[in-house]
Amino acid sequence: MTAPRKPAQVLLESRQRDSQVKRARVISVVNAMKAGGETITFLGVARAAGVSNWLVYSPGMREHIEEARKGQAGTKAREKTSGSRASAASLATDLELARAELAAVREERDRLKDAVQRHLGQQLHQAGAKDLAARVSELQETNNDLEGRLAASEVDRRGLQNALQEAQDDLIAARESLRIMLRDTNRPS
Repeated sequence: MTAPRKPAQVLLESRQRDSQVKRARVISVVNAMKAGGETITFLGVARAAGVSNWLVYSPGMREHIEEARKGQAGTKAREKTSGSRASAASLATDLELARAELAAVREERDRLKDAVQRHLGQQLHQAGAKDLAARVSELQETNNDLEGRLAASEVDRRGLQNALQEAQDDLIAARESLRIMLRDTNRPS
């Protein structure tokens, strides 16, 4: 069993862990900047790692950052002498050529888009005329059928209306006959 730690020991261990985490973050940021080709500066590393300026100048960190800066300086010098880095004029020319090519591609795209739209319109018009004629014929047949049904229904309605009128007339006559018969039966003799 270990003896209980004092608050000072706990604080010291916590600060040491925090320092190790921050130092590892600084090294990680330096390596990332080197890999990304970014210019490495003490202030840039401190800001990117989210640590104080004091930490990047502290022993161990300073040497690591200075070594990375020297490596970058050597790379830039080699690029200049070997011609692997493009000049500003070369980049501007490349940019202008890319813009011209992009304009040509956009023009071709618009031209092809218009041609496709015209072709589809013609196809729809041709197919639409045939389909439209068939649909009109179908609708006319359906309309004729419905008109025939309507006429038959109208005849049936008139027949039923006449039958109803006759039944009502018969009912009125039957009631009148019944009333007369009851009146004759109830008369005193």
